[in-house]
Amino acid sequence: MVRAKTPNLPDLLDRIGLVSVLLTIPALLHAKGIGEGTMGLTALCFLGRSWLLRDWGWVRTPWIVIGGAWWAWVALCSAPLPALFLGEGGTGSFTQALMAVRFPLFAAAMEFAVLRDARSRRWLFGCVAASAAYIAGQCLFQFAFGRNLYGWPRFGDGELTGPFGMPRAGPPLARILLPSVLPPIAVLLGRPGIWPAVGAYGLLLGGVAVMVLIGQRMPLVLTVAGLLIVALLLQRLRPVVLSAGAVIALLLAASPVIAPSAYNRLVVKFSTQLENFGSSHYGLLYTRGLAVGLNNPVTGLGFDGYRTGCPRPENFLPSLDGKQSDGGGAGICWVHPHNFYIQALADGGFVGLALLLTLSVAWLIPLGRGLWKDPDPLRIGLFATMAVQIWPIQSTSGFLTLPMGGWFFLLLGWGLAEARARIAPA
Repeated sequence: MVRAKTPNLPDLLDRIGLVSVLLTIPALLHAKGIGEGTMGLTALCFLGRSWLLRDWGWVRTPWIVIGGAWWAWVALCSAPLPALFLGEGGTGSFTQALMAVRFPLFAAAMEFAVLRDARSRRWLFGCVAASAAYIAGQCLFQFAFGRNLYGWPRFGDGELTGPFGMPRAGPPLARILLPSVLPPIAVLLGRPGIWPAVGAYGLLLGGVAVMVLIGQRMPLVLTVAGLLIVALLLQRLRPVVLSAGAVIALLLAASPVIAPSAYNRLVVKFSTQLENFGSSHYGLLYTRGLAVGLNNPVTGLGFDGYRTGCPRPENFLPSLDGKQSDGGGAGICWVHPHNFYIQALADGGFVGLALLLTLSVAWLIPLGRGLWKDPDPLRIGLFATMAVQIWPIQSTSGFLTLPMGGWFFLLLGWGLAEARARIAPA
C-alpha cells in the first residue's frame, strides 16, 4: 500500500491560497465582506510561504518596487504626524492605508505562487467563465421576463441588474467577458466545419448583445475598447470582432423599439451628458478632485483624501463650463471621484499620481510582453481588459474598494501569472 504524499507547509499554503483565490470570485459577486477575507488570507499565505522558503526574490520585480513605493507614499501621507507636515491623515486613514497593501500582495501571490501550475490557472478560468455565464444568463432572463431568478425587477431607468438588486451587472461582466470567451472562440475557429464557426460567432455576439441590453454606458464603452485591442493583436479573430461591432451598431439602432430603456441610457443620456460634461455630476466630481490636488500638491490628503476634502469650501472650484461658481458645493460629494488617477492625486498629491501612472505602465509591460509574436487568446483577453481599466479617461469605481477593486487585482494577478508562465515556464 502506497501512502499519499503529505504536502509540506509551503505547498499547503499554496493550496490554501488557491482555494482563497477561487472563493474570492463568488464573494465579489455576492459577499464582498468575505472577499476581503479571502484576499487577505491569500496575501498572508504568500508571505508565510516566502518566509518559510526564504524566497523574497519577487520583491525586486519592477511593478512590486513601484507599487511598494506608491503604497508607502500614500501611507506616509496618511500618517497622523502633523509635525512632518504630511497630509492630514488620522488613525483611521493611516490604518486603511497600511491595510491597502493586501491588494498588490494578492496579485503578487497569484503571479508568483498560487497560479504557477497550469491546473490552477485552468480552475481559475473555469470559475471566471462560470461567473460571466451566470451574470449574462440572469440578465437575459430578466430581459425576457422582467425579473431575475431571485425576483428582482429591472432598476429605475430600466437597466438590467442581472443577479443583483442594483445596476451592478455591467462593470464585472465588462471585465470578465473577454478572458472568458476568447479562448473557447479560438478553439472553435480552429476546428473544421461550419458549426464550430457558428458557435464561435454566437458566443461573442451573444456576449456583446448582453452588454448592450444591460444599458450601462461605461461598461459598454470598455467592452468596445477591449474588442478593438483584441482585433489589433489577434488577426484570426478580426472577422468575429468586426461582426460584434456590427451587432452593437444594429442593436443600438434597433434599441428604441426592442429596448427603449437601454436606448435612453446609452444614446440619449450619454450624448446629453457629454454635451454638458462640465456641469454633469462626473464633471463636478473631477473638478473637485483636481481642486483637492492643487490645494495639496505634494501629499494630497492621505488615504480617503477625496472623501474628506470634497466638502471643504476651499476646494469649491467653479464648474468646467462656468455655470456653477461653487462647483456644486458639498451636495455633489461622493466617497471617491470615479477616476483612479484623480483619486490618486487627492490621496497622495502629484507624487502619488506620478507613482500610480508609472505603476500602470509597469503592469502593462509584462502583461503585453510577447503578445505580438505569440498572440495567445487568453492573454490577449486579460491584457485588453487591464488596458481599458487602466486607461485614464473614464468613470471608475474606487481603486481599493470591493467589489470592483477586487476584480481589478484578481484579473491583474491572473494576467501576470499567465504572462510569467508563457514567457518563462516553470
